[in-house]
Amino acid sequence: MPIIRGDALDFYLGQGYYRMVQDLFTCRLLAVEGHYHTVHWLRLVLADVHYGSEQRRLVRLNERFSVRIRPLRITAELEALYALYRRSITFDAPETVEAFLLGGATHSIFNTEVMEVRDGEQLIAAGIFDSGVHSLAGIMNFYHPAYRKYSLGKYLMLLKIDHARRHRKTFYYPGYLVHNYPKFNYKLFPCQTATEVYDCLSGKWLPFAWEAVEAQAATLMAEVLDELPDDSEVD
Repeated sequence: MPIIRGDALDFYLGQGYYRMVQDLFTCRLLAVEGHYHTVHWLRLVLADVHYGSEQRRLVRLNERFSVRIRPLRITAELEALYALYRRSITFDAPETVEAFLLGGATHSIFNTEVMEVRDGEQLIAAGIFDSGVHSLAGIMNFYHPAYRKYSLGKYLMLLKIDHARRHRKTFYYPGYLVHNYPKFNYKLFPCQTATEVYDCLSGKWLPFAWEAVEAQAATLMAEVLDELPDDSEVD
C-alpha cells in the first residue's frame, strides 16, 4: 500500500479528519450509553504553546526517565505493555496495538513513529504519532499501570509537542473532546490558550473557548435531531 503523503495528511487533519486504523475519518456525534454527544476536533498552534507551572512540574517529575523515538515496529514488548494498560482502563479499546493501528495490514500507510519512555531498561510508556509536512497527530498513548502517579499520558503529549516544535511543525492534533462528556478534556492540558477547535459548519478553526463548544453543540444537535432514532437521547 502507498504511504499517504505528508501534505495530504496536513490537508485532511486541517479539515477535521483523523486516523482510524488505516483510514482517515471524521464524525460529529459520539454515542455513549444511548446518549448522543457532539464531537469537537482540536489542534494546538505550536508557536503559541507556553507551559505553565503544572506542565513544568510534570516535566520535572519525569525527567529521570529516558525517551527514544523510532519508526513504528510493533514488538512483543510494546504489545505486552499495552495489554497491561488495557486491563487497567474502564473504557473500550482495541485488543492489541496491531488492531488499533494496522487492522491486519502489513505496514502503516502513514508516516508513523513511536515514542518510548523507559525507567532504566523497562518500557513504561509509549506514544504513537503520525507526521505530515507541517503537522503531527497524536494517535495513541499507553503506560504501565504501576506508574499512574506520573501522569505519563499527559507527559507523552508534552513530549510529542516538543518533538513537533523541534521539527518546525505548525500544528499538533490531539484528537477530539466531547460536549458534556469530560473524559476527553485532558487534551486541553498542554496549553489551552494555544488550542483551536474546529467549526465543522463553517470549516474554520476558532480559538478554543467553552462558549464556542456550547454554541457548536447546540447548532449541530438542532441539525441532526430529526435524523436520530426516536428512542435516542441527546446531550
